[in-house]
Amino acid sequence: MKRIYLIKSILFFIILSFKINAQPDKNMNDQNRSNTPPVASKREKILEIHGDIRKDNYFWLNQREDKEVISYLNDENAYRENSLAHTLDLQDRLYNEITGRIKQVDMSVPYLKNDYMYYTRYEMGKEYPIYSRKIDTSDAQEEIIIDANVMASGLSYYAIGSITVSPDNNLTAYSEDIVSRRLYTIKLKNIYDTLVYDEAIPNTSGSIVWFNDGKAFLYVAKDPETLRSERVYKHIVGQDHSLDELLFEEKDETFNVGIYKSRSNKIIYIGSYSTLTSEVRYCDADNSNSIFNIISPRVRDHLYSVTDDGCYFYITSNDHALNFRLMTASIENYSVTNWIEKIPHRNDVLLEEVNCFQDFIVIEERVRGIVKLRLLDHEQDCYIDFNEMAYTASLVDNYVFNTDKIRYNFTSLTVPTSIFEYNLKTKNSILLKEQEIVGGYDKDAYISKRLEIKATDGTLVPVSLVYKKDRKKDSGNPLLLYAYGSYGFSLDPSFSSVRLSLLDRGYVYAIAHIRGGQELGRQWYEDGKLLKKKNTFTDFIDCAKGLIDLKYTSKEHLYAMGGSAGGLLMGAVINMAPELFNGVIAAVPFVDVVSTMLDESIPLTTGEFDEWGNPKNKIYYDYMKSYSPYDNVAELNYPAMLVTTGLHDSQVQYWEPAKWVAKIRAMKKGDNPIYLYTNMTTGHGGASGRFERYKETAMEYAFLLDREGIKE
Repeated sequence: MKRIYLIKSILFFIILSFKINAQPDKNMNDQNRSNTPPVASKREKILEIHGDIRKDNYFWLNQREDKEVISYLNDENAYRENSLAHTLDLQDRLYNEITGRIKQVDMSVPYLKNDYMYYTRYEMGKEYPIYSRKIDTSDAQEEIIIDANVMASGLSYYAIGSITVSPDNNLTAYSEDIVSRRLYTIKLKNIYDTLVYDEAIPNTSGSIVWFNDGKAFLYVAKDPETLRSERVYKHIVGQDHSLDELLFEEKDETFNVGIYKSRSNKIIYIGSYSTLTSEVRYCDADNSNSIFNIISPRVRDHLYSVTDDGCYFYITSNDHALNFRLMTASIENYSVTNWIEKIPHRNDVLLEEVNCFQDFIVIEERVRGIVKLRLLDHEQDCYIDFNEMAYTASLVDNYVFNTDKIRYNFTSLTVPTSIFEYNLKTKNSILLKEQEIVGGYDKDAYISKRLEIKATDGTLVPVSLVYKKDRKKDSGNPLLLYAYGSYGFSLDPSFSSVRLSLLDRGYVYAIAHIRGGQELGRQWYEDGKLLKKKNTFTDFIDCAKGLIDLKYTSKEHLYAMGGSAGGLLMGAVINMAPELFNGVIAAVPFVDVVSTMLDESIPLTTGEFDEWGNPKNKIYYDYMKSYSPYDNVAELNYPAMLVTTGLHDSQVQYWEPAKWVAKIRAMKKGDNPIYLYTNMTTGHGGASGRFERYKETAMEYAFLLDREGIKE
C-alpha cells in the first residue's frame, strides 16, 4: 500500500507538470489543498436538554452517504498522505519488517473435537486462513472446511464470525461479514462436496449452536440499525429462514443476548446480559424441540453466569460477593434456594471464569492483577505455576469433556504466545508450540517490569513495561504509554512481534492498568465508571507523570495511544494535560460522548447506560459533559495527533473522530499537526486479512518515529 501511495504521488506530480501550462490554477489549487489541512465548514446545530445549550458546528458530518462528507474525508486522507509522504520509505520498511517476522506457511496446534482433529493453516502469501480437519487417525487425509481466501476473493473486506460443524460431522454452519459492520450472514455448506446451500440468514451476531440431533441450530438476530443482539431463533436445516421459530426475544433495550453450549454437550444456554444484570436460560441439547427454562430470574445488579458438568450447574454469582463466588446446584433442582456455596467471596481475588470437565474444574482467578489457573477436583486444589510476575494465561481449545489433560496459552511482554498441555496426574506442562518469529528472536535481549505508581488520591496503579536490556533508564528515551480502562476489560501484558519494531529502535513500551478495567478486582472497575469515570483519566496522567519522575522518559519523548473507549481516554487526557505528550494516536476514538449517549438509534447506546450513565438524567449529563472530549475542546496547544477511523465502524461511528479533528484544528494553538485517517472500506477492527492490517500499523509507527526524529 505504501508503495502504491508513493507511485501515486510520483504520477500526480508528473501529471501536474504535464498539465501545468494548460490548467495552472486548477492544479495548483489541488496541490495546495493536499498540503493544507482541510477546513470543514461550520453549520451550527443547536442541541438542548436540561436547559443546557450545546452548539455543534460539525453535526452535518454524520451523513455517511453525503457526497460532501465523503469528499471531506477524502481530503483529510489526502492531507495526511501528503504530509507524511516523507515517511513512505520508512512505512514500507516497517511493513516489510513487521510482516517479515510472520511465518508465512504456518499451522495451529490441532485439537480434538467429536473424533476429528481441527486446525487452521496458512499458505505462502495468502491473507486468510484455511480451516481444516483430519479424522483422528495417523494416515488421515485433510478435509478443508473453509478456505477463507476463496471466500474473500474480490472483496475489500472479509471476516468469519464462527464456524460450527454439525454433530454428524457433515455440514458446516458458518457466519461471515463482508462490510465490517459486525452484521453476520449465516451460511451452510457440505464439507464433502463443498456445496454452499442457498439458505442464508442475514443480520445475525454470528454465533451458531447446534442441537445434538443435527436437525437444527440456534442463532441470534441483530437489529440492523442499533446492532443490538436481541432475538434467538431456531433454524431447521433445509427450511427457509423466514419460517424460523422465535424462541426468545430480549425486549429490554439495555440488554444483549448470547448463546452457547456447555463442554458436557448436554445443555444449551441463552444468556441475557447488561452491564450490571444478567439472566440465563437453558434447555436439553439432545432435543431440538426442548423448552428453555430460566435458572434465576433477573434482579437488578445481580450478575451471574452458568456452566455445567452434566450433573450440576456451576454458577458464578456476585450476589453478596463483589468479586464473585462460586455456587453449585443440581440440574434437577436448581432454584436459588438450593444453591450451595463451593468457593466463597474473597476481597483480594476476582473469580473470572469456571471451566467444567467430567472429573474436575479449572477456575480462572485474578490476584493483584495477575491471572491464576486453579485446578480443583476431589483429590487436589492447586495452581499452575508460571514463574512470571506479569503475563497472560487462559484455557484454549479444550473440547474433550472426559480428559485428564488441559491446554492453555501463555504469553508475556517478552515471551511469544505458547500453547501448553498440562497433565493433571503428573502435574507437568508440555510445550506444544511457541509462536515462531521469522528471522529469530532473543527473549533475553529484552526486559519486562511491573511497577506501581501512586495516583493523586493515593491509589497504587500497576504499570507493565518492556524495553531492550541495553536501553538504560534515561529521560531521553521515547516511551509509548498504552491503556484502555473501560467496561471492566483487563488489559493483560502479552507479547507482540509487531512491537519489536519500536523496541528495537529504542522505544520503551508501557501499559497503564488504570481504573475502569478489572485488573485489581471488581472494585477497580466500579471506581472507573459512571460518576467515577474521571479516575480513569487522572490515573493515566499520573502514570505518565510517574514514568517521567522515574526517569524512563520526559515530556519531550512521551507518547500516548488508545483505541475505542481508550480513544476516549486519549481525548480526555489531552484536554486535561496536553503538555505531557509529544504525540498521541487515537484509534477509532469514542469522543462525542454526550451526543452519542443521547441518541438511542446509534449502536451500543442503550446497552451502555450502566457504563457511562444516561444523559437524560441531569446528574449524568452534567458529569459526562464535563469530560466528553468533543465538548471540551479548547484553545490549547495540543500535541501532534494521528486519529484513525473506519467509514463502516459499527462500534464508534466515523463522524465522532471526524468532528473531533475538525473542531480541534479550528480551535487549537501552536503548529502541531493533526491527522485524520479514514479507512473507506472497513470498520472498527480495521482491515481484514493477515498482512493488510499492518499497513495501518506501519503508518502509525512511522508517525511515532517521525515525531522522535528516528528515520531508521
